[in-house]
Amino acid sequence: QVQLVESGGGSAQAGGSLRLSCAASEYDSRNYCLAWFRQVPGKARERVASVNTAYAVTANYAGSVKGRFLISVDNAKSTLYLEMNDLKPEDSATYYCAARLPPEHTWQCNLASYTYWGQGTQVTVSS
Repeated sequence: QVQLVESGGGSAQAGGSLRLSCAASEYDSRNYCLAWFRQVPGKARERVASVNTAYAVTANYAGSVKGRFLISVDNAKSTLYLEMNDLKPEDSATYYCAARLPPEHTWQCNLASYTYWGQGTQVTVSS
């Protein structure tokens, strides 16, 4: 079982930046999916970005954050990051780190269903 602990949330002004971190207990870095989701009360959870631990080129982003957010993973530290730039008030949400094995015979990680979840970290962006 993978345990995930997020950190780095907080408050920022619109146009500012924040970096989230997610420490993972253990995973097979040769082929594993790690992702960031976010959720606003009363709305469905949204996948923000995902990546396969073996191939950085598999990074995939929601349209609303493409060009502003950057997902990366440091396998040596078992840590996932989300660099958030040019923040907007609509980015305010609770952000969750998630992990899962990819579907068999694929490297695909832009999936809606994940197995393991962190406890979440709050991000608030003011205008």
